[in-house]
Amino acid sequence: MFKYNNNILKTIKNVCKGKKHIKLTIGVFLNGGKDIRVFGENGEIQNKNYIYEIASITKTFTASLLSKYIFENKISLDDSIQKYFNGLDNTKYYPTLKRLATHTAGYSMALPFSWSEFLSTPLKGFPPLPNVDMIKVVLQKNQRKNKDYPWQYSNYGFILLGHAIGVISGRGYWNTMDDFLSNELELQKTYTGTCPEKNLHGYNRNNKDCGNYIFEKSPDIPSGEGDISSTAEDLLKYAELNMYERKPYLSLCHKKHANVSSMFATVFQKAAGVNKIDMGLGWMLDKDNNDILWHGGDSDFFNSLLIIDKNKKLAFVVLSNYKMHNYKIGFSVLEYLQKNI
Repeated sequence: MFKYNNNILKTIKNVCKGKKHIKLTIGVFLNGGKDIRVFGENGEIQNKNYIYEIASITKTFTASLLSKYIFENKISLDDSIQKYFNGLDNTKYYPTLKRLATHTAGYSMALPFSWSEFLSTPLKGFPPLPNVDMIKVVLQKNQRKNKDYPWQYSNYGFILLGHAIGVISGRGYWNTMDDFLSNELELQKTYTGTCPEKNLHGYNRNNKDCGNYIFEKSPDIPSGEGDISSTAEDLLKYAELNMYERKPYLSLCHKKHANVSSMFATVFQKAAGVNKIDMGLGWMLDKDNNDILWHGGDSDFFNSLLIIDKNKKLAFVVLSNYKMHNYKIGFSVLEYLQKNI
C-alpha cells in the first residue's frame, strides 16, 4: 500500500475542507499493484467504486480510438476532416486529423474562433453539443489556412474527431466509443455520457447537489471532447494499458506530434502549475521527459487528472466531485513517487 507523507495528507485535508459532500478519490499504480483511497471532509471513506465525470480525459480515449483506426489503415493523420462530411467545398482547406488531435488547427476552447476572439465570448461549462449540420455551417464560415497554428486547447476540435470516428465505424460516435471502452479496453465501469443512478453527483461551492451533466446521445450529435464517465480502478487499468503499450497502437498517441508554444499555452501551463509541455495525440507530454504523459479534466462540478510515467512504471489518478484544481495534489504525488521508488 502506498504511504502518503505528511505534506500530501495536509494538502488533501486542505482541499477537502469545507466541502461537505466531497469524494476525493486518489489512485496509485506502483510496482504492478494498485492503491485506491477516497477522502471526505472528515477523513478517509471506505467505498472505493465511485463513478465520476472525467471531462477532458475523454480526449485521450478519442485519440486512442483514432490511433487504432490508423493502425488498421482505416484512416490517416493527414486526412482532412472534410473527408468525413458530405457537401463541403472540396476546393477549400479544412484541418487535418493530426492538427485537430494536437490542438494546432486554429480553433480555440469551444468554438472554431481564434484565441483573441474567444476571449471576448467566454462560455461557462459545457456548451450545447452541435449537431452535424451545425458543424458543417461553422466549418464553412470559419475557414483556416493550411498551416500549423499556435497551440490552442480546443474542445471543438475533438468534437470533429468524434464525428470522424462515427463515420469510420458507420455506427456513430456514442455506440462506437462504448464498444471500444467495454470490449477493446475492457473497462467495465467506463462509458459515454452519465447515468444519475450510477454516477456520483457533483456539488458547487455552496455544497448544493448539482447532479450530472446530461448529454444528448443522438446519432446526429457527435462528441469526443469530454463526455466519458469512469472510476479510479478503470483509469488505472487504462494507464497500465498505455504504460506497457499492451495495445500496440497506443504508442502513436505517446509520440510528440506538435510543439506547444503560444500565449494560450503559457496561460494554460501557469494555471495548471505544470512544466512546459509537448503534444502527443490527445495526451500532454512533459517537455523534458516525453515518457511522462498526462491529461486533466474540468467540468462545472467535477475535476480529474491522470498522470503516467512510462519509464518508472507508475501512474496516478485523482478525481473529485467538486470543481477545483487537482494538479497540485497530482504533481506533488508524482514528484514524491519518482524520488522514493
